[in-house]
Amino acid sequence: MAKYNNMNQNTNSGMLNQIRAKLEHYETRSLSPLATASIRGMRRNFEISDKSGYRQSFSTDADRIMHSHAYARYIDKTQVFSLTANDHVTHRVLHVQLVSKIGRTIGRYLGLNEDLIEAIALGHDIGHPPFGHDGEKYLSNLCARHGIGHFRHCIQSIRFLDSIEQKGKGWNLCLQTLDGILCHDGEIHNRTITPQYDKTFFDLEKKTQLKKKFPDTPLIPSTLEGCVVRFADTISYIGRDIEDAIRLDMITRSDIPKDIAACIGNTNGTIVYNLVTDIIENSIEKPYISYSRKISDALKELKNFNMKHIYLNPKAKKHADTIELMYTHLFETCLENILKKKLDSLIFSHFLENMSDNYIHSNSPAEIVMDFIAGMTDHYFIRQCPDSLIQKMGIKE
Repeated sequence: MAKYNNMNQNTNSGMLNQIRAKLEHYETRSLSPLATASIRGMRRNFEISDKSGYRQSFSTDADRIMHSHAYARYIDKTQVFSLTANDHVTHRVLHVQLVSKIGRTIGRYLGLNEDLIEAIALGHDIGHPPFGHDGEKYLSNLCARHGIGHFRHCIQSIRFLDSIEQKGKGWNLCLQTLDGILCHDGEIHNRTITPQYDKTFFDLEKKTQLKKKFPDTPLIPSTLEGCVVRFADTISYIGRDIEDAIRLDMITRSDIPKDIAACIGNTNGTIVYNLVTDIIENSIEKPYISYSRKISDALKELKNFNMKHIYLNPKAKKHADTIELMYTHLFETCLENILKKKLDSLIFSHFLENMSDNYIHSNSPAEIVMDFIAGMTDHYFIRQCPDSLIQKMGIKE
């Protein structure tokens, strides 16, 4: 019986290897020569499954990200508008799904690796702290004040996936996935992005430290797939934020400048379609991802419009001062609890419990606090704050 079972296992293994070979052959025939083949996936620690079985590297990365604890917390993370009673306003969980869908659509027409695009897209915002970019700014100020460098969600995303998830073990994701996440910054406007190929894990660490020290350092992805996600990030939020702002009576559709509307549209659907179409037309069979000059200029103006009328709108900032006070309170309280070794405090019972010794010993108390707060959902964050601050926000927990 044992001999039969071994023969059966060997037969199954051979069949799975054949499936893998067919998938790799399919990529060779169907993908662009400029695409990143799954067989090129490079992990920090070798896994035998990357050389045998039917799972391909970047598809595995996407699954690992989706099954991570940090991914589950997307469900209650602010995209732009926090603490609203409107259920149709975009949250970060929807945003990353839109980035993935838009990115894979572009990738399909350009002949790129959709699995890699999906993995980067799903993981790109995992490091966002509570309350979006405002929260990121407040946490960055606290981190800099405590001597651990600036906080950037792109850095925190790869921290979670590479060294915090799985109790400090990380998911051992491919270099190309981590690099795309680190370099995804959709707020920076580029007409054209050409990949910086042949990066190593050493380069990833070097760029991470540089970004932490000088947060405005521009980063360029090492793959066309990473470049696609960077464009898809912008495409996914620029029109959705307009629709949400209209829904919340912050702007009207007629406020959108007519020359911009005539060029790329004034609804989310037309904006997405026109931007995606322009990228495909200007990037097919090219070693870069690009808009046309006309569309790029119109998009840049639309970003400026959104910044002035939506992101800096007083209606979107009404809780900003209170949220900043909350960040300061939480950071200082958690730091004190670590330094005084209050084992019954939340940071020990909800974060450090069962965390690997390697994580605990290789990170300073301030870095541990940063990781704990960055991983919080909006409402978990609020529940940890004094009632006096919660009441200022006019919400009930």
